[in-house]
Amino acid sequence: MSAPADLLKQAKAAFANAYAPYSTFQVGAALRTQDGEVFTGANIENASYGLSRCAEQSAVQAMASAGHRNIREIVVYTASVEPASPCGACRQILYEFGKSADLHLVSSSGEEKHFKVRDLLPEAFELD
Repeated sequence: MSAPADLLKQAKAAFANAYAPYSTFQVGAALRTQDGEVFTGANIENASYGLSRCAEQSAVQAMASAGHRNIREIVVYTASVEPASPCGACRQILYEFGKSADLHLVSSSGEEKHFKVRDLLPEAFELD
């Protein structure tokens, strides 16, 4: 299984817009909703670190702000040698909007890893 080419292209474009002066670790994400809409995000850091946002969070916020609630698939692109996995906070946010979504992690070396979001966060927090 390979990352969808259109989402990878958009994740790379978002990556180019990342603002990461503190960590110098840029991340781009592109997600597709259940009805086919695509949203992107980049990590945006802040000198007050708690105000920083990850690329996955930025993409989900754009999606939810546009009225969508269900992620079908997401690509996360980094310049690392190996694909970088979402942080714990991003795992919880992705779970909220797409626990069954396909997650594609892609590095600049071309290496890919693929998961279902739910597999990265077993025992996720839910208010059911």
